[in-house]
Amino acid sequence: MAFTADPENTSLVEPKLTREALSGQIDLHCHSTASDGILSPAALVSSAKSAGVTLLALTDHDTVAGIAEARAEAERLELALLPGIELTALWGKRVVHVVGLNVDCAATALKTAIDERDMLRRERAAQIAERLEKRGFTGAYEGAQALAGDGVIGRPHFARWMVDQGHVSDTAKAFKRYLGAGKIGDVAVPWPGLAETLATIRASGGASVLAHPLKYGLTRTRLLALLADFHAAGGDAVEVVCGQQNPVQTREILALVQQVSAPGAGQSAPAGAVRPPLLASLGSDFHQPDQPWRALGCVRLPAGVEPVWNLWQTGAIQAQ
Repeated sequence: MAFTADPENTSLVEPKLTREALSGQIDLHCHSTASDGILSPAALVSSAKSAGVTLLALTDHDTVAGIAEARAEAERLELALLPGIELTALWGKRVVHVVGLNVDCAATALKTAIDERDMLRRERAAQIAERLEKRGFTGAYEGAQALAGDGVIGRPHFARWMVDQGHVSDTAKAFKRYLGAGKIGDVAVPWPGLAETLATIRASGGASVLAHPLKYGLTRTRLLALLADFHAAGGDAVEVVCGQQNPVQTREILALVQQVSAPGAGQSAPAGAVRPPLLASLGSDFHQPDQPWRALGCVRLPAGVEPVWNLWQTGAIQAQ
């Protein structure tokens, strides 16, 4: 279930999702052991099926390494799977995440983007380990690598290692004391910019979704600016629900999305270009089974919004 694009990526043809795929729970943001999740891609798909999920997107951080395994299990279980990825990007100096849905995993642009981020992640892991070693956490790199397996080391792997070693009681404390913003494990990385990241997803035949906008700790004014820049640069949708969140927060982000999408709103779209309204996406952001607030299939879109999967239902998405 991937896009078919012409040689110059000027237009895209998408298959329609079946009625069965849209009949149950939909989860378009989750992680496996290919990045920083606990479950293998196959086990994740199986768990999603058990939770009533009928349409799933596997969106590991900066990799599509788990898609083949997930696809095989999804076909066996008759669960619709969208190949996806969560790309790390910079908006100014702020790190943001963009989910690419239904990407062509073999696209040259996507492979290049993954290779670049793979190198950046490895460099960051080495720097984090060096800093932790200086604070007395001997064996941090080797421990995190063992947990990452064939995947690239991320901060959650260091956090889990610290829990396993008894240095902290849980991963939340590891981030609060050592790995979170402003702590010793917070290593600045020159990630690719937001516009470049959206261009990569378009060139890979995918739809771009701004992930968990409420988790960036932005003021309302700054969040509105991020949404406007995302929209102007070619973004397709916003994750208006991510895990279990307060309905008031959902209404707030929807109001901002509507404001940005209103005719005449926005900032610097190309001359003569008219950007379609931002659509709504959702996802659990699942990483591990013992977090019920991020359980697979725990999310639903509020009534009255246009969902991102309408792009595939109507054939509306176009390369830009």
